[in-house]
Amino acid sequence: MTEKKFTLAAAGPKIENFLKPTLKLAGFDLSFTVSEGETPHPDFENPDLLVRFTGPDVDLLLANKAELILALEQLTMEAIGIAPEEHSRLCFDANDHRILRIEELRMSALAAAERVQKSRMPFHFSPMNSRERRIIHLSLRDQTEVRSESVGEGVIRQVVIVPADMKTLPEPIRPPRPRPEDDSGRGGFGRGPGGRGPGGRPGFGRDRRGGPPSRGGRDRRP
Repeated sequence: MTEKKFTLAAAGPKIENFLKPTLKLAGFDLSFTVSEGETPHPDFENPDLLVRFTGPDVDLLLANKAELILALEQLTMEAIGIAPEEHSRLCFDANDHRILRIEELRMSALAAAERVQKSRMPFHFSPMNSRERRIIHLSLRDQTEVRSESVGEGVIRQVVIVPADMKTLPEPIRPPRPRPEDDSGRGGFGRGPGGRGPGGRPGFGRDRRGGPPSRGGRDRRP
């Protein structure tokens, strides 16, 4: 992405007009700034605009795999009319979470690729948003022994890494529903998908051995 589509002058006021009352009504003690996008990892992410949060409640934004900041990001993009295929043009961040998350995804993708290459068995990541799925795909674009594909729809859309010569894709893994006791004391924010990734890191994928193959063809969407 080289040409900027969303400028600070045009989109900045729309973002502020949505976020300020939203944060106030939610009772969050947060401040934010909207600036031109920064590109510490231009191969993976090159946003037009960056919204950076500060304040006492930043930890709430980043809890549970940053699900709250991701939710605010999604709502804001819908409110100001950014199409799904252009979501990578707007990025929300706090405490440099995005930089750390990109590196975490990249390392997990490489570790999972090595695992699939050795075992010849598919590896499923937990469901992710389109931006994070794209980071996984880009991390493995130079791999020759394995390939990454996106499977599933909606909230269960996820990346699966398979041997490069595998003709049919495995079905997506549906994360188990949380038990009632899992939500106790969590303030209604819920719980992200389970599973552990390469090296035992929580919140990524799991190995699925067997399972019915997909009847569809290859799906190259992120």
